[in-house]
Amino acid sequence: MSDRRFGEMADVPDGQDSALSYAVFERDRNVLEMVKNALRHNEAALAFQPVVEAGDTGRIAFYEGLMRIFDDTKRVIPAREFMDHVEDTEVGRLIDCVALEQGLQTLADHPHVRLSVNMSLRSAGYPRWMESLERGLARDATVGERLILEISEASAMMVPELVTPFMDHVRGKNVAFALDNFGAGITSLSHLRDFSFDILKIHGGFSRSIHRTPDNQVLVSGLRMIAEHFEMLTVACGVETREEALWLSDHGIDCLQGHLFGVPRVNMVWQEEQIRAG
Repeated sequence: MSDRRFGEMADVPDGQDSALSYAVFERDRNVLEMVKNALRHNEAALAFQPVVEAGDTGRIAFYEGLMRIFDDTKRVIPAREFMDHVEDTEVGRLIDCVALEQGLQTLADHPHVRLSVNMSLRSAGYPRWMESLERGLARDATVGERLILEISEASAMMVPELVTPFMDHVRGKNVAFALDNFGAGITSLSHLRDFSFDILKIHGGFSRSIHRTPDNQVLVSGLRMIAEHFEMLTVACGVETREEALWLSDHGIDCLQGHLFGVPRVNMVWQEEQIRAG
């Protein structure tokens, strides 16, 4: 789907696997149409999940805004169910725009909130996305200081030559950057050095049963050392049990994120007195 433009259809491949290929094609087309319809009817919203301090899990360091769409039955569809099908298309760019615009509005409405918003590096060159960022930052001088842009490891490695120029431009507006899903791919350490991310978000698979999984313990300890060397804050994702949280906290991870501390919520009631600004 990488060369498919918004609204266009790819040819169905031929060959002995044509039945399977056609099924995959139909699935991708159906998902694409569902997402297009949701965007067309403004049936998309951010769901907010807290990221807490490891040393004091009652304190929220920031929230992550996760994109959700609503299908024809008003069922909430999380991004993991559709992003892989649309990320390489213009629909993916539009999703990034909606996420950023809603995130910036949330920051403007709630001056004590700090928020991260996901983006693909492809969106950095998309006019609407950059215009929305510039407009949102110009509206309120404090928004940039409270905005974190999350770029996945896979997205960063797809066009690594664009990462540093883009980050340098936006960082001048006091925006922070998080490298998401670290450990899931093959990021070169030399790239990690050159990128200069502010936050390293460790893939949630490493948190699973870490208190009794020596392999995960070694890997997370190594990732923490890398982050510390490059002066990055660490966030362990996918934390679901108190035992996992305790191990991660005891071994130097800065922040924790997962269902143990709160599920993503679309209809958020902000308790600003509990949110650490900046």
